[in-house]
Amino acid sequence: MSSLAFGYRKSQLIKMSKILVVDDERGIQRALKGVLEDEGFAVETVASGEECLKLLEHETFSCILLDIWLPGIDGIETFERIKASYPDVVVLMISGHGTIETAVRATKLGAFDFIEKPLHLEKTVQSVRNALQQAQLKLESQQLRSNELVNECKIIGDSAPMRALRQQINVAAPTNGRVLIYGESGTGKELVAQSLHTQSLRNSNPFIAMNCAAVPEELIESELFGHIKGAFTGAYQNKRGKFELADTGTLFLDEVADMSLKMQAKVLRVLEEQSFEPVGSSNSITVDVRIIAATNKRLDEEIEKGNFRTDLFYRLNVIPFQIPSLRQHMEDIAQLVEHFNQIHCRKNKLQNKKFTDDAIDIMQNYDWPGNVRQLSSVVERVVIMNQKTRIEAEDIPVGKSEQILPNIHYNYDSYREANEAYEKEFITRKLIELQGNITRTAETIGIDRSYLYRRMKALGISSKQNGS
Repeated sequence: MSSLAFGYRKSQLIKMSKILVVDDERGIQRALKGVLEDEGFAVETVASGEECLKLLEHETFSCILLDIWLPGIDGIETFERIKASYPDVVVLMISGHGTIETAVRATKLGAFDFIEKPLHLEKTVQSVRNALQQAQLKLESQQLRSNELVNECKIIGDSAPMRALRQQINVAAPTNGRVLIYGESGTGKELVAQSLHTQSLRNSNPFIAMNCAAVPEELIESELFGHIKGAFTGAYQNKRGKFELADTGTLFLDEVADMSLKMQAKVLRVLEEQSFEPVGSSNSITVDVRIIAATNKRLDEEIEKGNFRTDLFYRLNVIPFQIPSLRQHMEDIAQLVEHFNQIHCRKNKLQNKKFTDDAIDIMQNYDWPGNVRQLSSVVERVVIMNQKTRIEAEDIPVGKSEQILPNIHYNYDSYREANEAYEKEFITRKLIELQGNITRTAETIGIDRSYLYRRMKALGISSKQNGS
């Protein structure tokens, strides 16, 4: 980086940075405020952890200088609460009675630095600069990853169904109307939700996603609404829920039909009132959240069975979206294959592969019960496992019963049976590829580890037999 570019970043860092000093010694407050303001930073001071947390509810700071020994709640507990609610704020811990144990604890909690009193003001200012520079680099890295994610989340395909889907997104995205997305597993419902958010007026605010089927029933209320410290066994600190994290942005509730009737009633109330109480708290939190929900189930059938509330259905189903299965737009397969080819080669640091016309023909003549997600997995397997750059028809595993989905297409009477057979085969193959590593398998296929265990148990898959 040139000195000119560094100087620009440094001046921008000062211009945009607001510092909070939390120390009960007035002399320390005055000294830090003076030296930091001389360096061009905006500085505020408070004398306790309680004042710090209250101020953070209304103001945003880039960096906090936090004394460990404070009246009331101490600096460590204050820091824990800051990280729980404001994880992006950089914190430097200050102590006049520092011990190695305290320094290690503060560092493990995520403190950028541990500064001992008496303060060396010049070194303290440099530590603040270093902290803000690292935060800036982290932000730039996140923005690069975000740009990559936007590229990965494009709605690919020029077929009539995909053009119609993009048009529907263009119309619905700029509004605040709730959207309910229907579609088979693997069709890209979360991708559509992300596209709706990206093209909305809320796109600079959070997009928070939650798979309702992947969260245990006893934890889903805490996940959605948060909890306060001590609300239940294991609640060691305050936690913000998905509704609060998505405030001013979008909350995507995937597999919404898998929520219990009890939780459906609580979600309905939040949709009606735009407020809720965290678990264990009597204080109401008001939020402004756009809800996008999705399901692979027929909600009319679920309502008839008594599994889904009619009133919640009408609240969510303001703008219904139907995502086509891959079988309904097979002409897009060539584009999709090239899209996934580029993504998986880049992720695995491989040279892009060339799929021949014969290879594409093989894939266009397969019925893809797992839809676009299955296509992506097959392309990923092919580009990783083939060292050659040209992918031929014989390299494509689909349609070969010894390699993928044996006997699942015609030997089942219902879609559910066929889908479970595919799911079992898919999970089994992934476990074999990853040598039975449950954690890596869950990360690779994009589901929660505990949910993978439950699906393995339900489908009769043994973790031991796949570890060989």
